[in-house]
Amino acid sequence: MAELKKTPLYEKHRALGGDLVEYGGWLMPVQYEGIVSEVHRTRRKVALFDTSHMGEFLVEGPAAADFLQGYLTNDTAKLYDGRIIYSPVCYPHGGTVDDILIYRYGPERYLLVVNAANAAKDWAWFSEGVKGGVSLNDLSDETALLALQGPNSEAVLSGLTQTPLEQLRYYHFLPEVELAGIRCMVSRTGYTGEKGFEIFCDPDKAGRLWDELMEAGRNFDLTPAGLGARDVLRLEASLPLYGHELSEEISPLEAGLFPFVSFKKGPFTGREALVEQKKEGLRRRLGGLVLLDRGVIREGYRIFDGEQEIGVVSSGTFSPTLNKSIGMAFLLPESAKPGEEVQVIIRNKPHRAQIVKTPFYRRESQ
Repeated sequence: MAELKKTPLYEKHRALGGDLVEYGGWLMPVQYEGIVSEVHRTRRKVALFDTSHMGEFLVEGPAAADFLQGYLTNDTAKLYDGRIIYSPVCYPHGGTVDDILIYRYGPERYLLVVNAANAAKDWAWFSEGVKGGVSLNDLSDETALLALQGPNSEAVLSGLTQTPLEQLRYYHFLPEVELAGIRCMVSRTGYTGEKGFEIFCDPDKAGRLWDELMEAGRNFDLTPAGLGARDVLRLEASLPLYGHELSEEISPLEAGLFPFVSFKKGPFTGREALVEQKKEGLRRRLGGLVLLDRGVIREGYRIFDGEQEIGVVSSGTFSPTLNKSIGMAFLLPESAKPGEEVQVIIRNKPHRAQIVKTPFYRRESQ
């Protein structure tokens, strides 16, 4: 068995009493003081996450934009310097390789941020298409990534820089920002559905940056948070998780990611299969569930409408923000109607649930 990787902040997590677990080949903190309190802190105040396990690839060259256009379902024409887009990446049969973020530094320079568990697979996938006019470099080991999330995140971060961060718009980034004398890249992104920032820096500076952020956040009730809270937060915001709402066998259309699939831009890997899916009609559609009876919805639970099995839960949890159990599920298209009451089988017993529109939680503004 391969040895688990450790982020540059591993010793910080140990010193803070983080509960360390295996995740995507990494040893990561799942929680500190507790998942529920960390969710509340993120929604109400501010929390700091180590996301250095994510992968980062640099794509450069005069053909870089065309190279990406052929891989992404989204349209790179939406990008301009300092802008970020989200996009699935598909196999020819329409299943999903990964879902990633694309940062544009310039017309010939892009950063891809990929999921940790998929980094090796993604690298192999993109490498196959590299030819003249394109270079691909793996910067994952040269990059630490911290996520500062919550209503107080801007106030905390502004205390470490002269850069007017209030001018940084959602899904935009600044390639060079001095934070407490540390050169960083800062983006208005996150995986929590909350106001926040993601901060890229050199791994050898990550420990000092963590300490500076924790100190700057002392008066704003900043606490560290782990992967457990991050997963609950993303589910409350109805953000997909690879291996649950997306996979090699699940297409972006089945996952409800229609806004991020551009059929007008021209060819891309998987386009024909997705066009066929759209034409023939989807076999399943992602929907939201709220449990009406006592219990907790979990991945893999079966869903019935009377005697008919109509779907399966892809992700489920108890939502501290909403004070109820929620889940995302793949449902038969004709059954995925908000307002309908269905039954979720929990420990071999049916529990009442209602199909609802997603997201379960949405901030008034980003």
